Amino acid sequence: MARLLFLGKLADLAGGAERVVAAGPLDQVLAALEPDLALALLDERVRTALNGELVGERALVLGEEDELAFLPPVSGG
Repeated sequence: MARLLFLGKLADLAGGAERVVAAGPLDQVLAALEPDLALALLDERVRTALNGELVGERALVLGEEDELAFLPPVSGG
């Protein structure tokens, strides 16, 4: 199993900060989520970090014990 972590407003949308999902290609993992959540995660402004390292590629394959964090855009001054 892999873990998805949702930060900021994404955690609100997901109904919690974390989900355990079956390992596999990210597109399949996202397809199993609620449509509104999946669309929010695909926003080009959302960054991802795989096992603590920022990644820019969305064609990921999550392995067992992987952790993928979704970081929403932030605003501030």
